[in-house]
Amino acid sequence: MNIVRYRTRESARPRIGLHDDGHVAELGGVTSLAELWASPLADLRALLAGGPLGDRVPLSEVDLLAPVDGTTEVWAAGVTYETSREARVEESERAATIYELVYDAERPELFFKSVPWRVVGPGGRLAVRADSVVDVPEPELALVVNRFGETVGYTVCNDMSSRSIEGENPLYLPQAKIYWGGCGLGPWITPVWEVEDPYDLTIEMTIGRNGGREWSGETSTARLHRRLDELVSYLMRGDVHPDGVILSTGTCLVPEAPFTLADGDTVEIAISGVGVLGNTVVRGMPPGVNPAYGHATEGRQS
Repeated sequence: MNIVRYRTRESARPRIGLHDDGHVAELGGVTSLAELWASPLADLRALLAGGPLGDRVPLSEVDLLAPVDGTTEVWAAGVTYETSREARVEESERAATIYELVYDAERPELFFKSVPWRVVGPGGRLAVRADSVVDVPEPELALVVNRFGETVGYTVCNDMSSRSIEGENPLYLPQAKIYWGGCGLGPWITPVWEVEDPYDLTIEMTIGRNGGREWSGETSTARLHRRLDELVSYLMRGDVHPDGVILSTGTCLVPEAPFTLADGDTVEIAISGVGVLGNTVVRGMPPGVNPAYGHATEGRQS
């Protein structure tokens, strides 16, 4: 069972529902995912087990949206795998030791990634910055955390990143990470009780180009350097998240330099037991975005 945010072909209204066995049914009385994250984990589980459901429709007949709404923020953790540390050291000419230090530090690196309206859902167009030279996707397991700091589910995150901008100066991290089309989430949220061991999940990423496979790799969350509950604990310190929060937990698959994404590439990320997120890539502001208003004139990216 998965929690989905979707719309039907007949209506643009986002709906919240449950996916199971190739079908989707609307969850009655729930208008946003943020409403679900306002409940304790036990109450959420009871609601999903016994809540009223609408008619089941084939998954192929609905459009899945990014599984985030309301004021639910997306945050991310950095340098949580040894591979990530090595990649950051490689790309940074002037501050390589910073990444070596944070890998073993007591306090993890956590940073803001996105607001809901910037997030791209399954099948949407991710972007790389027009002023960046080297850009990569970063496949990550993301935690869905309720307002009480309980992890209630998992989803797939593509934490897009400009290696050239961050490598020039670590203080440029926000510019390397936070921009329109720079975060992908989906295809849905898998409840925490549906995943037996989050430290034993296979993560695979494939990058396609011109109809062929340009890059692929595989790893496991078993290589995670920090505990998931530790990351959540630091995220909840000194802050509140009334609509819950999504925390992406870091990457262990980084294409080797000088690889960079190109316009028209496809990125597919699969996490066992969670789902598969597929997107296309555009360079610069995605089509349909009106810079004067900060939103898409041809439909939201979500």
